[in-house]
Amino acid sequence: MKLHEYYSKKRFAEYGIPIPKGEIAETPQEAQKIAKKLAGPVVIKSQVLVGGRGKAGGIKVAQNPKEAFQHAKDILNLTIKDLPVRKVLVDQAADIKDEIYLGITNDRSARKPVIMASAEGGVDIEEVAHKNP
Repeated sequence: MKLHEYYSKKRFAEYGIPIPKGEIAETPQEAQKIAKKLAGPVVIKSQVLVGGRGKAGGIKVAQNPKEAFQHAKDILNLTIKDLPVRKVLVDQAADIKDEIYLGITNDRSARKPVIMASAEGGVDIEEVAHKNP
């Protein structure tokens, strides 16, 4: 099962897991309105079911609502790995001290789940796993 980030965060919140405040937008105008409501730096994140969103330009920090509008406009015009971006998540920006990547997927040949974790974050996780298993 693949879930968009915004939906996963919604499910986390239902179980009491703290998440940044944020909302989904389908237009730059909606993103700007959400950024005004959140009143501070925000992260505009493309919602497509593939990895590599950040490297493809699909995740950007906006310092104000005007920047949120422009970043959302740019991101909503992207196609990332053959998938058009139709929605963006507008989240409060976080002051990240440390980052951890945690992923769970199915190993179909072993017919078991595989859990991956890395203190080096999730960018290029396959390469990280190869160099530092």
